[in-house]
Amino acid sequence: MKRAKLTADSFYAWDGDVLVVNILGRPNAPRDEIGAPHGNQLRVSVTARPVRGRATDHMLRFLAPCFGVTPDAIEVVFGRMNVNKQLRIKSPVRLPAVFSRARAGEGDDC
Repeated sequence: MKRAKLTADSFYAWDGDVLVVNILGRPNAPRDEIGAPHGNQLRVSVTARPVRGRATDHMLRFLAPCFGVTPDAIEVVFGRMNVNKQLRIKSPVRLPAVFSRARAGEGDDC
């Protein structure tokens, strides 16, 4: 499998039509939200507790509509039971504003 090359100054990269995103998760948060980039990771908070991968499953269900895909279009490459994750999102229809801010400096989040 060809790997996307993520740089130290970016939390995401494209591998053809697949978006590869490094995530810094925050389970058991007050609300589900996409936060600001933190180094080469994107902060994503979810309300689910970190029990047997439930927070990760919840994160995929939360992120899917933000990218205009179904949850099964998001693959967890690593970090299913960890706050540090890498996701592969197949053919996203849209991008949350944090991606345009990373390129241009503005926008709204999902």
